[in-house]
Amino acid sequence: MITEIADFRVLTDMQEQFADAVREGLAIIADTPGFLRARLTRSIETPTRYVLLIDWETVEAHTVTFRESERFDRWRAVVGPFFDGAPHVEHFSELVSHPTS
Repeated sequence: MITEIADFRVLTDMQEQFADAVREGLAIIADTPGFLRARLTRSIETPTRYVLLIDWETVEAHTVTFRESERFDRWRAVVGPFFDGAPHVEHFSELVSHPTS
């Protein structure tokens, strides 16, 4: 499993609309083979900054299966109008985990 971390800056005063758009867009992403789960977080200190974490079975599930499909174009059409600049996207693998009690 890998985690895609997408760091977004959102246009000022568009935060609520962006969160709604992500909810809609995640339904598109969730139909992709290899998608596992996703969650959207928002910065407390910088309310126009969001981080989207998506777990994929493999990097290729994101970079090929999703990004090279029409689902990616649909996703960007839904969320892209709210971006204040290009998102920064990287893939991470888990090294250490600690269960909660």
